[in-house]
Amino acid sequence: MRHKEQHRTERIGWLRAAVLGANDGIVSTASLVVGVAAADATHGNIMVAGVAGLVAGAMSMAAGEYVSVSSQADTEKADLCRERKELATDGESELAELTGIYVARGLEESLAQQVADQLTQHDALAAHARDELGISETMSARPVQAAFASAGTFAIGAALPLLAAFLTPVNRLEIVVSVLSLVFLALLGGVSAYVGGAPIVKAVTRVTFWGALAMAATAGIGMLFGVAV
Repeated sequence: MRHKEQHRTERIGWLRAAVLGANDGIVSTASLVVGVAAADATHGNIMVAGVAGLVAGAMSMAAGEYVSVSSQADTEKADLCRERKELATDGESELAELTGIYVARGLEESLAQQVADQLTQHDALAAHARDELGISETMSARPVQAAFASAGTFAIGAALPLLAAFLTPVNRLEIVVSVLSLVFLALLGGVSAYVGGAPIVKAVTRVTFWGALAMAATAGIGMLFGVAV
């Protein structure tokens, strides 16, 4: 019976995009709402600015993530294409290169040669992609998945401070949105750290610190200039 293990690295692709999207949604929307509220705007204007920020931010996250990850995917494809040509035209050198990689990792040369021979016979391109280029199925770039994850989680994150703003009277909106947004960020940091197997306290401290700094900065600008920012 085979022993099946579940590794957290399998979650890196979608987890990174999801956490980034939700974090940006909370921080940017809360900062926008707090900044507009600090400029003595009406409750209606605050909500319009918040909704506009949610829509624009979600679209921007999707586009940015798609372009970024697509560039990574294009680079991976180009490397694989070049490796495929090298395997077809100079297989002996590629075999020696693969053997050298295994020797550098601690195998005796004779054993490294056997491993390289067998892996080359099984799937030469996959062996070089994994061990020479560092490209694997788990870590490969997925632009569409990353774009949808970023846009969706941004919208969910942005909806939290926006809902708090909608339910809070304008005279208490700044403090309520700020406090609740920091709570949301702390929860996000804790959950993402737990899912990824990282230290929870460190993750919570990191996201709440930068979130508080962003909201304080936009509130300061709103009070200084007295305009919606």
